[in-house]
Amino acid sequence: MVNFPKLRKELKHYEEHREALVRKSRDIIRASKLLIYAVHRDELPEAEKLLQQMDEERKAIQAIARHDSRLVCEGSYKVAMQEYVEAHLYFSFVKTGKLVQLPVLAEHFVLGLADLTGEMVRRAVFLAGKGKVDKVMKIRDEIDQIYGELLKCDIRENEMRRKVDGIKYDLRKLEDLVLDIQLRGRMRESEGRTEREE
Repeated sequence: MVNFPKLRKELKHYEEHREALVRKSRDIIRASKLLIYAVHRDELPEAEKLLQQMDEERKAIQAIARHDSRLVCEGSYKVAMQEYVEAHLYFSFVKTGKLVQLPVLAEHFVLGLADLTGEMVRRAVFLAGKGKVDKVMKIRDEIDQIYGELLKCDIRENEMRRKVDGIKYDLRKLEDLVLDIQLRGRMRESEGRTEREE
C-alpha cells in the first residue's frame, strides 16, 4: 500500500528547504554585487564587511543544502555559489594580488572563476586610464594563467565550457589594451625625440 502521508511529508520537507535556499541565494547574490561594486570604487573596508557577511551567508546556505543532496543541483544555489566565488576572488586579487581556494564544489568554483575575468578586465581598463601599466600587465598575466590552467581540465558541461571559452575573449581584450598602451607610449617617446631635435 502506498504511504501517501510519508510522500507528502517528504515533498513538503524538500519544498521548505528549497524555499529557504532560494531566499538565502538572493542574499548572497545581492552581497556579492555590492562587494564587487565597492572594490571597483576602491572602498576595501566596506568590501571587507560585505565579504564577512557573504561568508556567513555561504555557511548558512550550505547548511540548508545538507538537508537534501538534490538541493545542490538547484539553479539558485549554483548561481549564488558562483557569484560568491567571483566576488571573493575579485576582492582577494585586488587586495593581495592572489587568488584563494574557497570551500565550494569544483564546478561552482570554475564558474565563478570564469566570471571573475570580466571584472578583472574592467579593472584593467580603469587602471590603464590612470597610466598604471604594470598593474594592467599583472592582470593580463593572471588571466592568461587562469585560462591556461582551465584548458588543462576536461570540461564537458556546456555552461562551464562556454564560460571558460569566454575567458579567451577577455584575454584578447586585455592583449589589445596592452598593445594600445605600448603603442601610445612609443608614439609619445617618438614625439618627445622629435621636439628635442627641433
